[in-house]
Amino acid sequence: MAQLSDDCFAFGGALLSLDDARAHIAARYACTLDRNMIALVYANRRVLADDFIAPLNLPPETNSAVDGYAVHHADLSPDVPTLLPIIGRASAGHPHDTASPRRQALRIFTGAVVPVGPDTILMQEDCTETPVGVLIRPGIKRGANLRPAGEDIAAGTIALAAGLRLSPVDLALLAALGQTHVVVREPLRVALFSTGDELATAPAPLRPGQIYDANRIMLTSLLARRGTTVIDGGILPDDPAATARAFRAVTADLIITSGGVSAGEEDHVRTAITAAGAVEFWRVAIKPGRPVALGRVGNTPLLGLPGNPVAALVTLATVGQILLDRLSGAADRPPLRFAVTCDFAYRKKAGRREYVRVQLHNGHARRFPKEGAGIITSLTDSDALLELPEAMTELVPGDVALCIPLDLIYG
Repeated sequence: MAQLSDDCFAFGGALLSLDDARAHIAARYACTLDRNMIALVYANRRVLADDFIAPLNLPPETNSAVDGYAVHHADLSPDVPTLLPIIGRASAGHPHDTASPRRQALRIFTGAVVPVGPDTILMQEDCTETPVGVLIRPGIKRGANLRPAGEDIAAGTIALAAGLRLSPVDLALLAALGQTHVVVREPLRVALFSTGDELATAPAPLRPGQIYDANRIMLTSLLARRGTTVIDGGILPDDPAATARAFRAVTADLIITSGGVSAGEEDHVRTAITAAGAVEFWRVAIKPGRPVALGRVGNTPLLGLPGNPVAALVTLATVGQILLDRLSGAADRPPLRFAVTCDFAYRKKAGRREYVRVQLHNGHARRFPKEGAGIITSLTDSDALLELPEAMTELVPGDVALCIPLDLIYG
């Protein structure tokens, strides 16, 4: 008798590799969203439409990095203290209005513009002020404690590149460069559906065999953190004709579904995509998350995610993220990966990439004890996804592997 497989991802036919799936998306999808100028206060998480060229130097003028004394380095003795008279003072917002001549020191404070002449600044802790001047210890290097004009950003250079999803520090840079508004892409509009007769939305009571839908709120939150506008399509029944009609009725830039993309008789999303448009691929060699579909309904792309919450999250982060970036006009920036030492053994099949939920402690990774793709606590009680490449088949305690912190996936 043939041995039945205990691998829920075993299904006949070749699977598309994750890299090939991402390359397919990168080659076929691009942003068509309009541009709009908005105030900086509203621009967080929006996608920069064009390269932003710095209109001025930052800082605009050479200034002091410390409280102290501005001097000509050539006036300082290399071996013994140097006494220089104090010509005046400069503070932030109140520059010294004339050039500072040789063999004199200027009292200066942090952020103050350095006048023409001095090329070095001594910290006040390294100097002694006397009734006749300031006594300067030997040993300071030429150029010390100066912040040159344009040290941060030089006028005429690219300060922020097109495709950047603007963060609070990016907005700070724009403000420092004198901007009040910025040109960004309009938000991507995503129509989001859950599928399956087994799903209910709280607070409605559960009928026998039903569970509450967890994916829609999780995916809505993940998408919102990526700056998208989410259109809640609710729960679609296990009816391919009704599902196809719902897809055709959508006005959005992208449709995302969860559930119904596997090979079962009650998995109708792939059938509905075919009826309303075309399927480009539908099985990718990753675990969890093999049944993930990409297609089009008319001119609208459709991404079909698995129904299990863990698989839905993993496929959105691995396959969906590049699609969201391409359609939003954002540069593809995969989440950072960090090396950790694994405290557990693990076996996997060659040819597929696997993501193992782990808890982290002092650079070590411990596997979450329950593996099922429907176990939401495997996400709430884990810190990261350990990424195991296609060629790997075995992990032993002490091996070093790369992980993606869940906080980076959440955005």
